[in-house]
Amino acid sequence: MPVSLLWAVDVRGRVYRLSTGGQQWEQCHDTKLEFKRVTAATQCCWGIACDHNIYLNVHASDLSIRYQEETYENQRWNPVDGFSERLLPSDRWQWSDVAGLVHQPLDSFDLPSSGWEWEADWYADENFEAEPTEKGGWTYAMDFPATYTKDKKWNSCVRRRRWLRYRRYKARDSWAKIPSAQSALPDPVSDISCGGWEISEEPRGRLSLWAVSLQGKVWYREGIQHHNPEGSSWTEVPVPGEVVQISCGPGELVWAVLWEGQLVVREGIGRDCPSGGSWIGGHWVVGGGYGVWDTGWGVWFRRGVNSHNPCGTGWIGMVGEMIMVNVGLNDQVWALGSAERGLYQRQGVTASELSGKAWRALSAPRDSERSHSSASTSSLHSAGCFFTGEVRGQSAASDADSDIERERAASGGSPVPATSDLLSDRPGAGGPSAAGLPAQEEDGQPGPPPPPTTTTSSCAPAPGLSSSQSRGPLWSNVDLEETQSQPDPVVEGAPGWAGPDRADTCSLSSVVTYSLALEEEPYGEDGPPMWAWVSGGGCHVLSFPWTALVQSVQSMSLSISPGQTAAWHQQILEQLGQRSKREMENFKHYEQAVEQSVWVKKGTMQWWRDWKPHKWVDVRFALEQFSGPDGNKDGILFLYYNFNEEKKYLHAFVNEVTIFVPVLNDAKHTFAIYTAERTKQRWPIRLAASTELEMHDWLALLSVSCCDSRGIQGPPSKQAIWSVTCRGDIFVSEPSPALEALPYPTPCEQMFWRQVGGHLRLVEGNSVGVVWGIGYDHTAWVHTGGYGGGIFQGLASSTDNIHTQTDVKSVYIYENQRWNPVSGYTNRGLPTDRYMWSDASGLHECTKTHTTTPSPHWTWVSDWAVDYGVSEGTDREGWQYAADFPASYHGYKTLKDFVRRRRWARKCKLTTTGPWQEVPPIALSDVSILPCAAQSSVEVVPLWAISNKGDVLCRLGVTTLTPAGSSWLHVGTDQAFKSVSIGGASQVWAIARDGSVFFRGSVSTCNPAGECWYHIPSPPKQKLKQVSVGRTSICAVDENGNLWYRKDVTPSYPQGSSWEHISDNVRKVSVGPLDQVWIIADKVQGSHGLSCGTVCHRLGVQPLDPKGQSWDYGIGGGWDHVSIRGNSMDPPRICLPSLTDQSVPARGVPHPAQDPEGANGSAGGC
Repeated sequence: MPVSLLWAVDVRGRVYRLSTGGQQWEQCHDTKLEFKRVTAATQCCWGIACDHNIYLNVHASDLSIRYQEETYENQRWNPVDGFSERLLPSDRWQWSDVAGLVHQPLDSFDLPSSGWEWEADWYADENFEAEPTEKGGWTYAMDFPATYTKDKKWNSCVRRRRWLRYRRYKARDSWAKIPSAQSALPDPVSDISCGGWEISEEPRGRLSLWAVSLQGKVWYREGIQHHNPEGSSWTEVPVPGEVVQISCGPGELVWAVLWEGQLVVREGIGRDCPSGGSWIGGHWVVGGGYGVWDTGWGVWFRRGVNSHNPCGTGWIGMVGEMIMVNVGLNDQVWALGSAERGLYQRQGVTASELSGKAWRALSAPRDSERSHSSASTSSLHSAGCFFTGEVRGQSAASDADSDIERERAASGGSPVPATSDLLSDRPGAGGPSAAGLPAQEEDGQPGPPPPPTTTTSSCAPAPGLSSSQSRGPLWSNVDLEETQSQPDPVVEGAPGWAGPDRADTCSLSSVVTYSLALEEEPYGEDGPPMWAWVSGGGCHVLSFPWTALVQSVQSMSLSISPGQTAAWHQQILEQLGQRSKREMENFKHYEQAVEQSVWVKKGTMQWWRDWKPHKWVDVRFALEQFSGPDGNKDGILFLYYNFNEEKKYLHAFVNEVTIFVPVLNDAKHTFAIYTAERTKQRWPIRLAASTELEMHDWLALLSVSCCDSRGIQGPPSKQAIWSVTCRGDIFVSEPSPALEALPYPTPCEQMFWRQVGGHLRLVEGNSVGVVWGIGYDHTAWVHTGGYGGGIFQGLASSTDNIHTQTDVKSVYIYENQRWNPVSGYTNRGLPTDRYMWSDASGLHECTKTHTTTPSPHWTWVSDWAVDYGVSEGTDREGWQYAADFPASYHGYKTLKDFVRRRRWARKCKLTTTGPWQEVPPIALSDVSILPCAAQSSVEVVPLWAISNKGDVLCRLGVTTLTPAGSSWLHVGTDQAFKSVSIGGASQVWAIARDGSVFFRGSVSTCNPAGECWYHIPSPPKQKLKQVSVGRTSICAVDENGNLWYRKDVTPSYPQGSSWEHISDNVRKVSVGPLDQVWIIADKVQGSHGLSCGTVCHRLGVQPLDPKGQSWDYGIGGGWDHVSIRGNSMDPPRICLPSLTDQSVPARGVPHPAQDPEGANGSAGGC
């Protein structure tokens, strides 16, 4: 999991942050600012300083924040001057926006704040619709506005060109003030809250920031997104009264507290209206995803809150007293104690138990007191955070305590908190409103709590206090140094003490009145941390990662030093080594036992019958495994079935099986068994188990048996070929030296594939053992060098370097409608139309109710929502229009459009295990590693990647010992990219999202990022989508499935001259370090029809014929990715026999199914 931050402000106004992978609180040493409060998100933190100005702290990252400014220069032709700046009065401005309506000269663009800087000067864009333009970047048309082309014609009377300039945000890891001229807030701010990153289909990186002024007005910050972290302007939001505090959750809900104590909820928040529409009555203060909490010294949880019921159903009282509470990511709850102002986390908060179970104190040293923490006997330190006992001396959090607490809440009784005997000196502390639960309502629901205090916003009376008792100032300016030197002797050290002036009325100050009452403890001169505010909006934890260490740390003596611990570990290792050596030497003279036995496993399954009519029939399945005298293992698979009341069987030798692979099937738990012959026929043995667990057990057993029979053990080799199915299952094959031999290479159907644990969308590697993968959620993973996990979990060979892996993918369904002249677009289609709720093809009915996850191992993590990210574009409601089904869709309506559709998406999550370790924090969409030679001595391996936002990145520090690398280097581009590949001689080729091709010049070991991009013309009338670069060969695939080869690439002219077509029906291509070409092909002919997603190998590739001759078809269909970039074994040289010598048989001749005439034909053979 990526490292995230917990933010807090102490009583002196200093801001600290605690990393989930750190050891101490780190102070933000930036300026001498003192802050009142902060609100955090994953990528940034906002704060209110004591000068009442708003500041922003954006986390440092290897990926820079860049914003593109653009303007257009327009010219018209006249017979005297030619093209000039002299335009007609009815024309657009000489410098304008793309529509020509706004005047935008170059000198009108200014930096929005001091946190930005210009990258370079203005320059003309010489790229137009994925094609390079003439020098200068001009595009031509007959008039304004019209359709522009890059070629000048006889009737081209106007022209324009686009000018670009980039600005970069430089204020990273520092507090940047939002300029007052930009913010335009009429009065100072007293409270802020950020959220909104989970608003349905909101663009990633978009945030909502809400602010409350001292006059009780509410403001919303417009335009906060990844490329503009400061936002653009403030918009006032009307409120039903004067607001004192506001809280914004990650989704569509915003909560606010009025001065009168009334709580209101903002509704109508969505993608098109992020600031919402109106306010409705509510009852809470601080909200998370679906967890809402309130503090009035006592703590209250609002249950039943969701997007459909924003007001919830009732309150539940919690044991303990807090002055503020904050809900962070995953509904984790953070709070500050009312007495000692310590930091607490709510334990046991899950999706099914949002109220949690108990409070636990969180204690960690600050960086200024690190030198004192080792001698402290009052805190426990671990590799991360420090947990002490429950708040107010509760011994241990248990489910029983939580159940008793909920029973008392349901019965309306008042729980007796552990602090009741410490609160007798507080006014009203003995009443139920101060420490107990609300009275039972008539309908059986708990009654509302007392009017909520605004502890989080610094003003409102505590519950249980009379009006006369709450007139004094609760907040006032104090001299902290004087208070520290003159503590109150009466209340010093009392655990339930809250200050002599706590019942006073409010003022506009920002510091709470209390006595510091420091004891002589080794925390440094500042004393123990006393917090004034906490924000967990950027702290991503399901449960604190250090919770498992608490008891073990507490049971250890605090007097043990790190040196003693290291010596202790060394002593244990030496003793274990001596014992192992002693036990092995005593039995060296014994003869090794060889088992010669037969082992059989039987079961019942269903089999998809080979002949028509095809259907599922019940069969008995058995694996018979035996060991020979030499210790070699082998086995036979038997499948017993009945045909015409006659018992028959199929069998296959284990050493002839090439792969066991799970198969997508909505109704059954299916897997397929391939042999070499069945691979050529595209017709495997398909079996269905009764449960998914049984299927995984059989797959693990069968895979291990096949590996034993072939003598394959341990992790994949450095030369391995990697592939990924459309399910996300990962397979690896160990290539033979004869795989690329000429003229008779090893046929692809004889390759053996074994599964590797994990779940990924693509895998790339090279011959030095560096292997990276990318999941469906764009998370990057690096191979740890292990083997196992997944279906092999629990086996003895699946223990080393295995980690937990998660992946998130979206399931899509389509809503289809047809237009009629009476009611417009409706879900009433023609009898020949597709289903009104269907998949992308329209052939299968898919409704929201009946659409399930890909398998039981996946769980839904979101609701159905309209997907606006369709490549062809959508309108404001997500619809795409076309003349008929199926057709070419577009995101706008015309008079000829009689049908429309929109895509709905729902996210699901998978948790599995595998030999993969996450590489945070940047999400990737593509990755490429330099394909090295077999005996390469390269120390630092070049690795390039594309982020999910389209940024080009170069990974630094990648070696065989540190395959994850150290940091990212951002490579500047003029547009978003989608594919990148690095090949021999550090050739880097990339493809932009508009299909244009670029070559990166001057890339070397000393200059890993290169110097500049060169625009390469695409194939005629084609847009490329993927590129792969080998030692000298460059191949690319376009959006129509055509495979192209770049001609005349030489060291002196690495850009090449032109593109040559090789094949069609190609999904992806991989070019290896020996210029081998492998693809994923569609429409491959089999014995029972066409197969999509087949691994294919290009035959006849050699230096004199780099395009090859024909295709050799391997495993498939259902494959989505293949990588040959690790196979750098030189093929053996084979001497061809004489054609006249009949005594020497020809060996290794491929199956005659290969079409020698298909040199440049279809990869699918059609």
